Amino acid sequence: MSDVDPTGTDWTDIEVDLVVADYFQMLRLERAGEPYVKSHRNASLQELTGRSRGSIEFKHQNISAVLLKLGMDWITGYKPMANFQAGLLLGVERYLEAQGDELLLTPPLAVPGVSDGSSLYLEPPPVLAPLPSDPPSLARLVRKFDPAARDARNRRLGLAGEQRVFEFEQQRLRSEERSDLARKVRWVAQEDGDGAGFDILSFDSSGRERLLEVKTTSGHQTTPFYLSENERLLSEERPEAFRLVRLYGFGREPRAFELIPPLATSVMLRPANYRAEFG
Repeated sequence: MSDVDPTGTDWTDIEVDLVVADYFQMLRLERAGEPYVKSHRNASLQELTGRSRGSIEFKHQNISAVLLKLGMDWITGYKPMANFQAGLLLGVERYLEAQGDELLLTPPLAVPGVSDGSSLYLEPPPVLAPLPSDPPSLARLVRKFDPAARDARNRRLGLAGEQRVFEFEQQRLRSEERSDLARKVRWVAQEDGDGAGFDILSFDSSGRERLLEVKTTSGHQTTPFYLSENERLLSEERPEAFRLVRLYGFGREPRAFELIPPLATSVMLRPANYRAEFG
């Protein structure tokens, strides 16, 4: 511990790296369901940095706020608190660049209850509204670790989300006394491949088709996601049947909502890439 009282001074890169590493170690333990004592870890950081308990807790809450923007899960008990300094963003960036593959790509699937498809909390979708612009340094970090691209390439997460919705649809129909329809629910993306424009064929209680495209994240309700052109076109061709199921908070307490076409009334659709042809 330094003999100089650092109260009121900016955190050094070394101090930031220490608190960031401590945070992600706790996050790994929490994902694995392993116990740890926050107060003990905080005390160790106090010894290393000379910072107060409250100052260290506030930094942990700052890191939660960064992970919120990155569409990642954060530590329970460290509520996201914004107003973080640029140095903290750089510290998170340094850590994720060095050790982030597991943290970014592995969904926290070990939490009890995740594989139980018999229940899924459904809620109204968020209201489409413009959000305040992020500071340039934060916007750059979000672009670098794009949560939509990360979730899209995380096939394990996508499959787990589809399975959860597939099992939920079967159970829902059985609870509505339509076991005949429950037996007809198909996981199309698994059986036929990804070209259909939807993942799961289900039904409502009257027998009408529900074409469900599932988008899963371990992040929060408004984490962005990618929509393929094939999926967008199907939503326009079959608006009465197409439903986009957004599953979020996966691995903790999965929750979901459905988006009903036209999708442009629920989300802002922005072109992400282009098809290049020679004629």
